[in-house]
Amino acid sequence: MKALEGKIAIVAGASRGAGRGIALALGDAGATVYVAARTSRNGPKPAENVPGTVEDTAADVSARGGEGIAVAADLSDEAQVSALIGRVRQERGRLDLVASSVWYGNPLEAWGKPFWKLDTALWRDMLQTTSVHWLLGRHAAPAMVSRGHGLIVYVTDLVPDPNAYYGQMMWDVGHHAIGRLIVGMSHELKDHNVAVTGMNPGFMRTERVLMHMRGMSEDGRRQFRFDLSETVEYIGRAIAALTADPKAIEKTGRFLWAADLAKEYGFTDVDGRYIPRFNPDAPPQEYPKEWLGE
Repeated sequence: MKALEGKIAIVAGASRGAGRGIALALGDAGATVYVAARTSRNGPKPAENVPGTVEDTAADVSARGGEGIAVAADLSDEAQVSALIGRVRQERGRLDLVASSVWYGNPLEAWGKPFWKLDTALWRDMLQTTSVHWLLGRHAAPAMVSRGHGLIVYVTDLVPDPNAYYGQMMWDVGHHAIGRLIVGMSHELKDHNVAVTGMNPGFMRTERVLMHMRGMSEDGRRQFRFDLSETVEYIGRAIAALTADPKAIEKTGRFLWAADLAKEYGFTDVDGRYIPRFNPDAPPQEYPKEWLGE
């Protein structure tokens, strides 16, 4: 029997990026995964024509031994979130995990601009993103509280110092907001045996990252520390391991690193490597050209 056989999960933002990696790792562990995101084979193409749809990810989850169920939805719309969680409860009678890696576009050209010169659309996008995390927690909590068990994981960046500044207003405000949701939700759900954690990846080789890295010089890749990158399944394996841990409630309210959980639970990235926490000052390393699809 696989570690997560019989477990029911919703993964938000799962058409690509970290969400896809999480869904695939859960599929490896035998979970049933509702793969939720806006990008569908039957809908409009995303910006930059990056690959990935909910149908693609769901099919891959099933191919790996889990059960993937594609859900094309805009999770910033409360009615669609409510409908999704209501569907899961009706069809499965339980909800064990909600994992969200949803994040807005935040184009690179916005970095370095003072906040008063930023397009107001970025503010709206950031608020929409944080709304997804709020709505998922708001509607998942009753399903989990009713059974006295559950786990909510939000992929984010660790904010070790509330006075620190990320260097870009929308990135800063968005991640601080998600962090406070994690803290507040964990406090209010702990007595119901429902854990809420943040999960920090390293530098992930997402579809968009690879698109940008392929167009860069080798010097540019070195500057971004592409040599230290990890697959999106590394954080997926971290969340799968945490979901399988019967003592996950002991980690509630914490901001966890995939790298730390790899040591604790004994998993590696898909190529067999243990990847430590991202450290831009680490010595340069060689990396296989296969990472770029070359």
